Amino acid sequence: MDSADSNQPRKPGSSTDIPPPREPGVCAGAGRKRQGGGNARDRPAVWVAYGRLLRLFRRRAGLTQEQLAELVEYSLEQVASIEQGRRPAKAKFTAAAERVLNTGGVLEELQEEVDFAKLPAFFRDFVLIELEAVSRFAYDPLLVPGLLQTEEYARAIFESSTPVLDEVTIEDRVDARISRQKLLTKSPLVTFSFTIGEMVLRNPIGPREAMLHQYERLLSAAGLRNVEIQVMPSTAGFHPGLAGPMVTVETADHQRYAYFESQGIGHVVSDPAEVSMFELRYGKLRSQALNVKESAAFIEQLAGEQ
Repeated sequence: MDSADSNQPRKPGSSTDIPPPREPGVCAGAGRKRQGGGNARDRPAVWVAYGRLLRLFRRRAGLTQEQLAELVEYSLEQVASIEQGRRPAKAKFTAAAERVLNTGGVLEELQEEVDFAKLPAFFRDFVLIELEAVSRFAYDPLLVPGLLQTEEYARAIFESSTPVLDEVTIEDRVDARISRQKLLTKSPLVTFSFTIGEMVLRNPIGPREAMLHQYERLLSAAGLRNVEIQVMPSTAGFHPGLAGPMVTVETADHQRYAYFESQGIGHVVSDPAEVSMFELRYGKLRSQALNVKESAAFIEQLAGEQ
């Protein structure tokens, strides 16, 4: 950064702006796709489009990247990276940029697409279905469901990933996971049922305090009118959930889907006969779990032991 003229007014696009990389250009059209190829083309198109719009609005406001960074309380490097499409904007950044640049909601309109592009590629098809859900039922025998995780719990998971993730990717994954939780309270309300394996709740992910916060989060979510949380005891004997995790979804137009994943590979099931089998298994599994009140009492007991 050149500080020799720091007290002089700067023109948009002055030397304090960090220039974009010189790789071949990427189409600015926003969309739920990743560009093929390497370098700049690996950046989601919507991140690039968002960045170009941010740069346009900043220059119209007569601000340098440094000045915008100060006003939105982000670093110069972060602002530059967002303008270049190298990293996605968080909702907090977008809200601040909207306020400072008076963009009329343009950046906010892109935020959902920006968040979507942060998700692992294998998960995106299901998320598009999930956005249309009127009901979502899930069994999770390994980890607390992503829609119910605290930021601490999610971060502990991604920090322990194999292969190891870099800090920027961890931050993006955590932010995307927490952003998805808006589904729990969106209007019209979606009916949720979560059945969680007992050992999930006993397995310490992260420090002790993080697990306490996770228990509190589960109890808080269970208080929502559209959310039911049940615990499957580890001593329940054989039940359909022993075959692995599963999710069933019904959309507003009465299309029904199932989803399951393992080792970073996800699979959407749309065949009606197969979806029906998942629904049957989930119904039986749910009947073998602790009821809602018993489950809440069990989680409270675990929280008291922390």
